[in-house]
Amino acid sequence: MRPDQIQPELYEQQLDEKVDALKALMAEFSMPELNVYKSAETHYRMRAEFRVWHDGDDMYYAMFDSKDPRTPIRVDQFPVASKLINELMPALLEAVRHVPILRHKLFQVDFLTTQTGEALISLLYHKPIDDEWEDAAKELNKSFPACHFIGRSRKKKKVLTRDFVMETLTVNGQKYHYQQVENSFTQPNAGISEKMLEWAMDVTQGCSGDLLEMYCGNGNFSIPLARRFDQVIGTEIAKVSVNSASLNIAMNGMKNVQVVKMASEDVSAALNGEGELPKALVQAGMANLSPSVVLVDPPRAGLDDATVELVRKVDKILYISCNPETLKNNMQALSSTHGVTRFALFDQFPYTHHVEAGVFLERR
Repeated sequence: MRPDQIQPELYEQQLDEKVDALKALMAEFSMPELNVYKSAETHYRMRAEFRVWHDGDDMYYAMFDSKDPRTPIRVDQFPVASKLINELMPALLEAVRHVPILRHKLFQVDFLTTQTGEALISLLYHKPIDDEWEDAAKELNKSFPACHFIGRSRKKKKVLTRDFVMETLTVNGQKYHYQQVENSFTQPNAGISEKMLEWAMDVTQGCSGDLLEMYCGNGNFSIPLARRFDQVIGTEIAKVSVNSASLNIAMNGMKNVQVVKMASEDVSAALNGEGELPKALVQAGMANLSPSVVLVDPPRAGLDDATVELVRKVDKILYISCNPETLKNNMQALSSTHGVTRFALFDQFPYTHHVEAGVFLERR
């Protein structure tokens, strides 16, 4: 997103267009009223990545338009990024500018911030980083005591203090704490993330029994929803996310949640009866799990055929989608057995065409 595309005065109009487009996309189904969750118009992104452009003695943050990828667009401030990112941007650049070992061949800066005021800053280089770089980076860190710094170069990663931040999300007045690790998936719009969790809690009111969650990430949904269910088992393929989920579960005091490192396709195959149940699922208690609800939050490709067949066996399906097109395809496959009783739009990415949708389906 280019800075000139950020137009708060057009936010409501653009949101209305997204609402109309989502309703039109789902028009073939019998859909309930659409709940629309607005984003803050500015300072909603908790992470941002910028190229660093060197022009003689000058250096600045830059973005590029896909239509003209060779021409840098100077970015001094980025209104959709958190206030903390906007505060750090000029201060960091000014500090690095005067230290040759930190400035030389620096080509990108990644920021990850939290609502609690923590920041993780990754400096990416087209050169090796060595002890001299580390000494200079430690001096830099003294000027930014609330920040954590990482250096990256040619697949080498140097962590000065730690490679994660701690976020706190408030859901219906209850605070939940999450480790968010550099380069792992986290919801970029913290305010919308809280609204998504509140919606998930709302649609599962009255539910009980067991919850199966696939693509559980760092436990973002699993942890609040554990209050609704007797037992929760989440599955996730990314090792970093699984480790974070385990930490977050313990940190939030949830005793009824287990996370298994396994691809959704393998989980679906096992639960669809293709061979014996893998040991990891047995150890997590899957053999005794009788899910009343299954939660899926898949990548843009949506659910594979085996997972569609698996979730079809469960009475209630909570589906969070980052791609309404593949959500529609999956709903066509599920429509013979399930109908939608709740429907939501989450404006995770204002000023773009992207939307996130939520549907709660119940067996007919």
